Amino acid sequence: MSRKLVAYFSASGVTAKVAETLAEAIGADIYEIEPEVAYTKADLDWMDKKSRSTIEMNDPASRPAIRAKRDNMEDYDTVFVGFPIWWYVAPTIINTFLESYDLTGKTIVPFATSGGSGIGKTNEKLLPSCAGAKLIEGKVFKGNVSKAEMSAWVDGLKL
Repeated sequence: MSRKLVAYFSASGVTAKVAETLAEAIGADIYEIEPEVAYTKADLDWMDKKSRSTIEMNDPASRPAIRAKRDNMEDYDTVFVGFPIWWYVAPTIINTFLESYDLTGKTIVPFATSGGSGIGKTNEKLLPSCAGAKLIEGKVFKGNVSKAEMSAWVDGLKL
């Protein structure tokens, strides 16, 4: 079994594509972080102050429920965690995912997709959810990133 896992949350499919490219490039297992209640287009309308995503992102304690846990997390040493950037950070469902497991001794590597913003304060906001783990600085990718680019990025991490 692979000692690397690519876990991802994708609201529109872009992050899913990047996660699949990464998993193929490094020979990792892949796992989709699915919300218990799927996000609708209206939920994702960041211009609407009453949309679900806006409400969640305005509450740092928000932890949207996940449909199912990965049942063999103890098998992995390195977990790549992918997500779209929301409000310059990871969506709070990523905190839910990370806080659902004992991450002691694991390396957590965030990767993100974005329409234009950088990684922002992602690591700062994720660190409390990574108790006992080593959190590596994340990187933002475009949806059309190649396997070669992903391999080069991971090789440069010196995991």
